[in-house]
Amino acid sequence: MSATVRDPAPVWPEDQTEDKPKPELRKETRRRVLKGAQIAFKGRGAVIDCIVRDLSDGGACLKVASPIGIPDTFELVLDLATVRYCRVVWRKATQIGVEFA
Repeated sequence: MSATVRDPAPVWPEDQTEDKPKPELRKETRRRVLKGAQIAFKGRGAVIDCIVRDLSDGGACLKVASPIGIPDTFELVLDLATVRYCRVVWRKATQIGVEFA
């Protein structure tokens, strides 16, 4: 009597999910900037400092101490001459993603 030896099922690289990057969903490529800025709201009566981590024509990722208290829409003051109107798309513990209006 002979025993049948089975080969283990092949493991394909595309089946491995470990370290598999998520697909890019942004419309524009963002560039890393690490630039100081301010989140302004209530007619610029309230201001929160932030750091712009990356930036594109359509949006940005902002590093903040806490997203608590930041409204869904605000003005992002990049320098004295550049102000962008923003809408929050996502929030994490110390970052928010915004889309420019």
